[in-house]
Amino acid sequence: MSSQLNHGTLPKISIVTPSYNQAQYLEATMRSILDQGYPDLEYIVMDGGSTDGSAEIIQKYSDRLTYWESAPDKGQADAIFRGFERATGEIFCYVNSDDLLLPGSLEMVGRWFREHPDEEWVVGGTILIDGLGKPIIRSRRGLPEADLGVKVTFKRLLLHNCGGFHQPASFWRRSAFEQAGGFDRTLRFCFDYDLFFRLAKRRPSGRIRSFLAAFRYHPTSKTSTLESVFREENETLWKRYGRYLYSENQIRNFAHKQTTRDMWNNRIIKLGFYLKVLNVSNAIR
Repeated sequence: MSSQLNHGTLPKISIVTPSYNQAQYLEATMRSILDQGYPDLEYIVMDGGSTDGSAEIIQKYSDRLTYWESAPDKGQADAIFRGFERATGEIFCYVNSDDLLLPGSLEMVGRWFREHPDEEWVVGGTILIDGLGKPIIRSRRGLPEADLGVKVTFKRLLLHNCGGFHQPASFWRRSAFEQAGGFDRTLRFCFDYDLFFRLAKRRPSGRIRSFLAAFRYHPTSKTSTLESVFREENETLWKRYGRYLYSENQIRNFAHKQTTRDMWNNRIIKLGFYLKVLNVSNAIR
């Protein structure tokens, strides 16, 4: 499929993977990107000086990378930002060293941006997986946890956080990233949330109704280990962007409406896309 694409028809996509001591998952992440077969891909890996064999894994694929390094950095946001400084693509994305892109996702993203020249960013669907790469199942019906993304607006981010989509399934134009000011490198956890605020303030996201990524939950993931930092930085951003200009009642009512809508959308997704989820989940094992 992707091997038949004309190199000149789709925009160049630049992807950065930040990593630190994630050798257990790193190779799967890199392969999920490199094996896309996308005709115009820049892939940059920024390792923070890992001591677990990560550098050897990266070196193994060095001939397929645009750039890589393994040296101490000033944190995840700094590593990604410095990676983007080396990038020349029109479309930006970053994929953490424990997450995955699903087969064919870059072709879908490239085609979407080509067909929507006025749009600045887009989100798609995500499957949640565990440390072994298996879909997370909480439903009594045995259906995998997944979403198909949402149209992300500033108000939704402010009053309902990042519900309905996940970071590895988000892509944006380089021009929008630069004009929005890039990452706030003082943030350790919520620098992506902060960027989404500034992108959404310019214009809402687009949406690709297909699964693009797998988001991994495991005991050593940042999501699991930095909960207190997450709460503190959320508070910082809510104050920065005006969440507390709304009453608690307004916030609660808006969040309830969005949660109810997302819940029904997810039920439809889990019923209507069940076989597709199974197919892509088999592909990531």
